Amino acid sequence: MTTGASGTPRAVVLVSGGMDSAVTLALARERGFACHALSVAYGQRHASELAASDRVTVMLGAVGHKTVAVDLRSIGGSALTADIAVPEHVDAHAENDIPVTYVPARNTIMLAIALGWAEALGANDIFCGVNAVDYSGYPDCRPAFIAAFERLANLATKAGVEGHDLRVHAPLIEMSKADIVREGMRLGVDFAQTVSCYRADAAGRACGHCDACVLRARGFADAGVADPTHYVPGA
Repeated sequence: MTTGASGTPRAVVLVSGGMDSAVTLALARERGFACHALSVAYGQRHASELAASDRVTVMLGAVGHKTVAVDLRSIGGSALTADIAVPEHVDAHAENDIPVTYVPARNTIMLAIALGWAEALGANDIFCGVNAVDYSGYPDCRPAFIAAFERLANLATKAGVEGHDLRVHAPLIEMSKADIVREGMRLGVDFAQTVSCYRADAAGRACGHCDACVLRARGFADAGVADPTHYVPGA
């Protein structure tokens, strides 16, 4: 394990600018890691989340923050990267029904970039904020995916082959949104600085009706915490 100048172990933390990744960054810091935050500009329509990622990484004391551009809009296939309408929330998706807001291979691509940076830094740990409880049903948010990617990381890298085990942490994966809100409050996360909405405007104001907005608002309500989200007028 390579450590920073202070002897603190390094970790790469994926930070989107949303509430889940903010809590993940706060948890990684609490666990004693020097956190190198990584955001990905992938052509998402809600690009204001990238401005939120800048705020979050400063607020939560990341030692560095890198934004890498990957043009997933050139591939399309999602309401977040193509000219496809973002639907309003529905309470029940059919089993195995993957919403149109799923971005093909997004988490695989993001984790692969995080893996490359971790290896370059000499970091053995990667954190991501995926959640498999209150979420939209994306296949790349499941525990089986995280476990499989960790196996890949140790097979596909010089670090892994040389016996420096690489670990992929998903500390929120079995938490409800209410649990995530409570954990964030305990850690001092200012959720007003985060952006989760799939249709957020240029100022980061939320629509209040997409999957991400409804799940987020429900989390605050279930946790008994006032919702600090900035909504567009009339939302």
